[in-house]
Order: sequence, then structure tokens, then C-alpha cells
Amino acid sequence: MSYKPTEKLITYCKKWETKIGAFTELQFAGEHASASGGLQLTSLSNNKPELSSQAKSLIANLPFAVKDNIAVKDFLLTCGSKLLADFRSPYSATAVQKLQAQGATVIGKTNMDEFGMGSSTGNSGIQKTNNPWDYSRVPGGSSGGSAAAVAAGMVPFALGSDTGGSVRQPAAFCGVVGLKPTYGAVSRFGLAAYASSLEGIGILADSAARTRAVFAAIRGKDPMDDTSSDPPDGAPPLYGNNTAGHGTGIIGVLSAEAVAKALADSAAETAELEPEIRSGLLLAKERFAALGFKLVDVTMPALKYCVPAYYTIAAAEASANLARFDGIRYGKRPDCADNHNDLVNKARDAGFGDEVKLRILLGTFVLRSGFQDRYYLRAQRIRAEIKNGFEALLGGSYNAAQHNCTPRMDAILLPVFPTRAFDRGPASLSPFAQKAADIYTCCANLAGLPAVSFPVSVEGGLPVGMQLMGRAFSEGMLLDMVDSYESAHPFPHPPGFKAFWNSAPERIR
Repeated sequence: MSYKPTEKLITYCKKWETKIGAFTELQFAGEHASASGGLQLTSLSNNKPELSSQAKSLIANLPFAVKDNIAVKDFLLTCGSKLLADFRSPYSATAVQKLQAQGATVIGKTNMDEFGMGSSTGNSGIQKTNNPWDYSRVPGGSSGGSAAAVAAGMVPFALGSDTGGSVRQPAAFCGVVGLKPTYGAVSRFGLAAYASSLEGIGILADSAARTRAVFAAIRGKDPMDDTSSDPPDGAPPLYGNNTAGHGTGIIGVLSAEAVAKALADSAAETAELEPEIRSGLLLAKERFAALGFKLVDVTMPALKYCVPAYYTIAAAEASANLARFDGIRYGKRPDCADNHNDLVNKARDAGFGDEVKLRILLGTFVLRSGFQDRYYLRAQRIRAEIKNGFEALLGGSYNAAQHNCTPRMDAILLPVFPTRAFDRGPASLSPFAQKAADIYTCCANLAGLPAVSFPVSVEGGLPVGMQLMGRAFSEGMLLDMVDSYESAHPFPHPPGFKAFWNSAPERIR
């Protein structure tokens, strides 16, 4: 049984779309709506998880959206770039195929910062996307289109990608749940590569229960992606009695003061929380304590180097991954060119935006002979220290013989971004400030750990989001915590929101 939208829903979605511009392509019942995979994986049937009837009901016969850097057969795959504005994918990503196998239907591709590079979706070369709570503000990035579509109620869930916070930050800006899984927990096959060792496919959804169901459907080892893996023995179950996730666990709190202390004086101001975010953090602490969780303060001195290490590694990997976009194999070709080099230069000059060019140049610089040791390899060593620091707090390997670290806590609570959704134009955050503010999110990508953002409150008419980080493959425990929070404090919706599906489905333990 395939999804068939009602005229009422179609009218509702079109009305929202004219206001927020979440989609680069939207197909309710056209020729693409029934596309079911293209390049099928021969082992997909063996990897298809068996979901409970309750979990499947949160996915089956429902529409969903896909970020425009994730392949869906016959749909656009623009990556938010003018260079790929007309490119259509000949196959579907593994994660998409798995959701389709559960009865879900793709209805469109969502707008994004070009190749995932940005924090506002303002770097898109395709169109502008607005925040459903305030059309003058950004939806966050780079998965801003997916977050906006879910927040507006156009779809109950959407896929995005998270390289340094690109699922969690727009989720916080738009007031939805955003899950960045453990690196390798979800196959990256079909995800256009930006920074391969950092990024992964994530989930944006209207509730913790639906996020859990979608993750259950798409996780697991994939023969098409050697970096993918199944949860190890001993990892918290995705569905089960994780008692630590239901009021008995220990949550470490990374406060703004701890971050400011770890930062150099020149950068401390960029990570300082605005009053509304600070209030949201305090509120989240009070509510988790009221639910029975024990809260302790934690510090992470290595965070001082988190942002520079992240951008060094991400830029280096981007300079290699984006080399394929040359106007020959992929992308629009210029009308005329004198030779091969002229063709490539013209194609990239016209197709790439300023932010993409900047990061490619930075990546090329740090990989040059004589500079690798000074920048790139040093960043990798810092990355290892950051990972070790989190393992000291949360625990490392689940094999006691390999790792004897006793976890000090079950999760870490911290902000997602120093501000709520910001304005465009002169009042907007500077590009430098946006990058520096990634300190709260990019550490999870450097360490390869799972993290989930969720709405805490609405301040000044805008949602305030926090996030929980956990041990590798502890998504089940993190979602238990968010589920407990949501049970006591239902998540808000923007004005004009209507639920065409159950926006607060029965919670599954």
C-alpha cells in the first residue's frame, strides 16, 4: 500500500512551501512518487530489519523528505549547488531504500547549504529557505530544508546529513528532534561525500518515538559501505529496558562557563550563550532532575581546539571529495572552453559558491607538502585526544578486555548553538561567528559519537533546543531520555501547524 496524499494535505503543504521554500523538488503523486530504488542492493532483503507493528506504524504509508545530497532514484541530486542544478540520481541511497521497504514514500528533496557547507541554508545555490517560526530568520543548516519541512508539518520525518552539526542545529532552530547516529551506524551509500570521516545520514522528526522507529529501519551494516557496522554486543538496546534512560541515569552538564573557560579569550565571546539559550539550558537541567536523573558538571579542556581541528579535517577531505565535480563527469559544462583546464576552471567558477571555493582552497593548503604535519596531522592528533576525553567520561569499547574505562555518566547535556535562529542580512551572525559556534556540535562528529537535539522551550517566539551526547551506539539510551522528557513536556509547534498524522505517537519502550 503506497502513500496517497489528500487534497487537504496537498493544499496545506503548498501553502507552507510558498512561505518557507523547504523543497528543491516536491512531488505528491507524480511519476517520482512511486520510485522505489533503482540500483537495488542484492542483500537489502537480508539487511531489512524486522520492526514491531508499533514502530512500523510510525513509518509505513507516510511521506518523508530527503536532503538534496542523498540519492533518490529519478529525483534531483543538486547538493544545493548550481553546478548540479539539473542532475537526477540514477539510484537510491541504502537508507532511502530501507525506508521505502517499510512502506514510506519520498515526496521531495529538501534545500541545503551547498555541499553541506554552512549553518543557515543561506549558502544554497538553488533557493532561499525560511524558518517556519519566523520567515525573516534562517532555518539553520545545512539540513535546513529538512528541518523546516518537519517543523511545518509537511512531513512527519526527513533524512538529513550531519558533518559538524548539520542535523542537530537546524532541528534546534526549527523545534524538532534531530538525531546524529554513531559514525557507521547508518550506511553512507548514496550520500554525496563532503567530509567522509565526519559525516553521516541523520534523522529529523516530530517526536522521539518516530525518530527511534526511523533509525531502527535504516541502521545496520551495508555491503556497499565498508565504514558501516551493526551495534556491538553490550551496546544499549534501541528498544528495551534501558533503566538509565528513564530517570536513573547520570547526565553530565557542559555549561557555558565550562566552554568559555576552555576557550582562548579571543574566541570566548563567540561561544557565549544568549540569555534565552542559557535559560533553556537551566530549564532542561531542572526538568531532567525532576524526572529523577542525577546531574553533574563536567569540563572538557580539549574543546579549545575542537573547531579548528574540525574545519582543518573537513576542508582537507572536501578538497579531495569535490575534485570529481569538474564539468566533465558531473556538473554543468561551460558553453565553450579552450582546453581541458579551461573547461574545469570555468565549470567550477560558475558552479561553486564562495563558501565551497573557500573550503576547497583551505583544504588544498593544509594538504600541501610541508603543511600536512603543521596542520592536518596535528588536527588528527587533536581529534584523537578529543575522542579519548569523551571516552573517559562516557566509556569506550563495550569489550571489557579491550577497554577497562568505567563510564562516569550515561550522557552529556549541552547546548546546540549559542543563539536561537538568527536573522539574515547585516544583523546576521558573521561567517566566522557561525563557524566558531560549531563548538557545541562538531565535537560529536570528531569523536564519532551519537547525539540527539530536542526542543526544550519557546523563548521570544522561537524554539530553544538542547542536545544529549552519548557513548558509541547508545542511541537507544539517548532516545529514552528524550522520550521521557517529551512525555512530561510535549514539544511545541509553530503557528499554523496542523497534524495530518499523529504528531505525538504512542511511545515505545
